[in-house]
Amino acid sequence: MKLTYSNYLKIDELLELQNIQSEPEEHDEMLFIIIHQTYELWFKQLLHEMDKLRDDLIEGTTWGAAKTMKRILTILKTMVGQVDILETMTPLEFESFRGFLDEASGFQSVQFREVEILCGHRSPHVLKVHEHQPQYVDRLQERMEEPTLWECFCMFLQQQGYDAEIPERNNEHGLLYDPSDHNQEILLEVMNIDQEAAMLCELFVDFDEGMQEWRYRHVKMVERTIGNKIGTGGSSGVEYLRKTLHNRIFPDLWEIRSEI
Repeated sequence: MKLTYSNYLKIDELLELQNIQSEPEEHDEMLFIIIHQTYELWFKQLLHEMDKLRDDLIEGTTWGAAKTMKRILTILKTMVGQVDILETMTPLEFESFRGFLDEASGFQSVQFREVEILCGHRSPHVLKVHEHQPQYVDRLQERMEEPTLWECFCMFLQQQGYDAEIPERNNEHGLLYDPSDHNQEILLEVMNIDQEAAMLCELFVDFDEGMQEWRYRHVKMVERTIGNKIGTGGSSGVEYLRKTLHNRIFPDLWEIRSEI
């Protein structure tokens, strides 16, 4: 078969993946499905880029890492922008089909949990949510064994000749590791004498800020749509999401701000 736009991108199959659950069919459910399917595609691309970023860092490839991180940042901006589309749906319009979602919830997104894991976050409930889907538990556990972005950045600094330490994995809840006074001293040296490595530091701060922006827009979207109702997956909804706000991924890069 000749390769065409349609069969290369599997357009026919793609357009069959939006299965409306509401009866009678509610107009806005189509938007809800397409937005969330699109998010999952962006999560897939984020993971693809984060895998490359870690390789770039471990290999000490400064400009390769910078280019990859800039693409990641652009994807994050696009994801945040998509919230504007979802917010064209009113609370009444969402409520018209919410009951048909049963226990399906964004809380169950395996790919977003993978993103969080690579950022260094850990939480036992992540595995518990999928305890009846062992293939997802295995996938998440495998990710937990991989080096995080920050661990890879510390390896990058070592490649550049700095005496950075790979952080110890001490914490089972929240961020894996504690801030490091030693690494903060190294980072201050980097910021003062190494423009290329300092540029990467700032891109990492941009990423941290971008993840916080995504979380903020997400929680405000949920709050304006369902208020303080319990989430469809049984989570506490907005209350749970609020707890995730302002969780810094790279605390050492923030701590040195007052010393620069």
